[in-house]
Amino acid sequence: EIGDALKVIEDLVDIYVRNLSQRNRFTMTTKRAVILPHCSRKNMDNRCLARFDPEISSYSCGRCSSDCLVAQATELAKAKGYDVYVVPGGSGIHKIVEKHHYDAILGVACSEELILAANYLKMARIAGQGLPLTKNGCANTRFNVESYRNML
Repeated sequence: EIGDALKVIEDLVDIYVRNLSQRNRFTMTTKRAVILPHCSRKNMDNRCLARFDPEISSYSCGRCSSDCLVAQATELAKAKGYDVYVVPGGSGIHKIVEKHHYDAILGVACSEELILAANYLKMARIAGQGLPLTKNGCANTRFNVESYRNML
């Protein structure tokens, strides 16, 4: 339906504008985190070596496969000094922020989750950047690694 398509475009424009408005502030911070979607893992079964921390509802990537988007994104972020969290949903961001008090967060998610997270970060006075998925869904989601690298 055209209304759904317009909503997606509206969300993407909203994310882009928020990214632009927050970019300078984001780059001036030192304590940063990346939040990745667990649905972008190559394997969502016991082949994935990620460890789950129930206290903050987040996985830590075990880097079991070099062709896993989450493993690639984790490696890139850690090399630049980011803490990395792999979350099953947007609600995990609150627990992470409350426990670690970051100055800035880069999130990768579907546009709907990014909008919710951006609203929360604004309220919490945390600089944010959002990278929308290029393929949505609950499994086998994708994002552009080159765009991600540039946002870091």
